[in-house]
Amino acid sequence: MKKPTIPLDEATRLKTLRNLNILDTPAEERFDRITRMAKRLFNVSFALVSLVDENRQWFKSCIGLNASETPRDVSFCGHAILGDDVFIVPDATKDERFADNPLVTNEPHIRFYAGCPIKFTNGSKLGTLCIIDQQPRMFSNDDLLILKDLASMVERELAAIELATSDELTNVLNRRGFIMLGQHTLAVCARQKTPAALLYLDLDNFKRTNDFLGHAKGDALLIAFANKLKMACRESDIVARLGGDEFVILLVNATKQTVNNITQRLQNIIDDCNYQRENSPLLIEFSEGYAEFDNKQHLTIEDLLHDADTHMYQNKNSKKELLV
Repeated sequence: MKKPTIPLDEATRLKTLRNLNILDTPAEERFDRITRMAKRLFNVSFALVSLVDENRQWFKSCIGLNASETPRDVSFCGHAILGDDVFIVPDATKDERFADNPLVTNEPHIRFYAGCPIKFTNGSKLGTLCIIDQQPRMFSNDDLLILKDLASMVERELAAIELATSDELTNVLNRRGFIMLGQHTLAVCARQKTPAALLYLDLDNFKRTNDFLGHAKGDALLIAFANKLKMACRESDIVARLGGDEFVILLVNATKQTVNNITQRLQNIIDDCNYQRENSPLLIEFSEGYAEFDNKQHLTIEDLLHDADTHMYQNKNSKKELLV
């Protein structure tokens, strides 16, 4: 048996897959509809939307097969994502890469496999739409076109998920995406007794920027601030724009000192940016507040948001008092 090799863009591919927050989510009709169609059109035993994670392939949709995932080492889809075209195995028992594969020698006794790579908007191949049969078979050019068309439907659904959870302007999570990912993250932190904190940030004088310089300048300021946030954060931190000029960072395995370090790093980056724009009216200023996660006090991510938001407004009001 030949194990699938690792794609050259593996780090980016895995980050893209995980940022979608789709792994281990319940079945959805929009994906099941496509796999049902594939199974019926090709008259095969199984049809899957398979997403290739670091050590497994997980099935977002699985028609005909009683499984939710298999190890990546034995996956056919791990091979399929290495190429750009449909990956076809007419008879696995006669293919040296798969003849002694446990998915061939044991249940589900795969003989025929055809998998079309599912590409995301950034070009990463996240998995496949694949059809599997327990009998050897050939695949025609017309079959190829049909499978590609169905795979493109899966790609559109994945793109729709990103749009539903991503802020189009700044390219960070939106409120919906943050609540979904944040709630799951806090549950993990509570279970593993891992410290976490939430940093709430609000741009100062943003309304004045919009009123006097126009919304295009305001949008440019939001984009710039989001980019500076990502520069200041660790790779594991979750950055989101809640709406308007309000941003948040959820920091896992973080103490008060961690929050202070990241806040100071952000301030240094902003100061450097403002220095370069010294003669520009488009300067970035922000107020911040944070709350440390307490699983007895913060039953939801909304509870943690509320506490951090309260502290942020206290700091913002203190700034205003100093200016009076």
